[in-house]
Amino acid sequence: MYFDIAMPLTLFMVIIVAMFLERKVEKKLKVVFEEKEFGVRDAVLLVAAISVTVSLMVFIPQMAIMIMFLFAYSMLLLIFTYLFSDFQKAKARLFCTAFFIVSFVAATISLFNFGASSTVAYGALALYCLFGFAFIALLYEENRTNTKERWYLAILPPALFIVLYVFFSGTPIWFPYLLNLYGIVFATLIILYLGSLFTWKTSLIFVCLLTVMDIILVLFTGTMVSAARHVSGLRLPVLISLPTVPAIVTEWGTLFMSLGLGDFFFAGLIGIQTLKKFGRGFAVSSVLAMSISFFIFETLILTYELRAFPGTLMIICGWLPLVLWKKLKS
Repeated sequence: MYFDIAMPLTLFMVIIVAMFLERKVEKKLKVVFEEKEFGVRDAVLLVAAISVTVSLMVFIPQMAIMIMFLFAYSMLLLIFTYLFSDFQKAKARLFCTAFFIVSFVAATISLFNFGASSTVAYGALALYCLFGFAFIALLYEENRTNTKERWYLAILPPALFIVLYVFFSGTPIWFPYLLNLYGIVFATLIILYLGSLFTWKTSLIFVCLLTVMDIILVLFTGTMVSAARHVSGLRLPVLISLPTVPAIVTEWGTLFMSLGLGDFFFAGLIGIQTLKKFGRGFAVSSVLAMSISFFIFETLILTYELRAFPGTLMIICGWLPLVLWKKLKS
């Protein structure tokens, strides 16, 4: 029997972190969205839009997909950083200093690989430019009097992400380290950003429809699998890919297990809505049940060498029985 604990633990930790942060960011996000929430029609249209997008993904040129995802991820980083950039001056200086140090160290290390790849050399130049911008931002912050949102702080995270992807996505440092790091960051941000728009009712409708759609696109049409293969070659953080623990070695090397950010959002949305509906204790129990269910399904996939399986179904099979039991009990 083969099994893996790395991906179930990662799923558990990402949802728990999102649930912890949700209470801290909900008020500000509600203000941004002007207290708007998804209705039933919005949930249905969102599932339909996801289905159409996935079905058409294989027909879109990879360059267009790359530009679309880079823009979406950069805007997500920009928006979140800008919304929460009104912190104290000491924290702002620390934020600038962190990017100041990281960009300088990364650029200097890249210079040692100058002969290996000209792309890495250009990446070092771009990182030095980012280092200069962070230094100017740090100087400007010293003389700034108010603590409202700072646009120059919001630019730093998306700029670093684009530089690292464009110039270093073909290097070993990107996969699996930076790819998974950004995958976890974006999974958490997507849960927080979209999760605030759902209610308990619309979440149930969305979860049911998305599970049915996922089953059809994975097990019957295979469209989801084809789209994943089409995008995965770009090394975009659209999924989290981890080596199995304990390691499973095949003739091609150590086996990696992958889970899309959509599945993380699916589980995170359920976890947050369960938190709001039933409280922290039951929400944590439901997240644990989802992770155990995912572990069991993943064990069956590894042991019996099954093909791709819907992640939403693997997750909801742990959450649904617990919620039904809670409802019947009350």
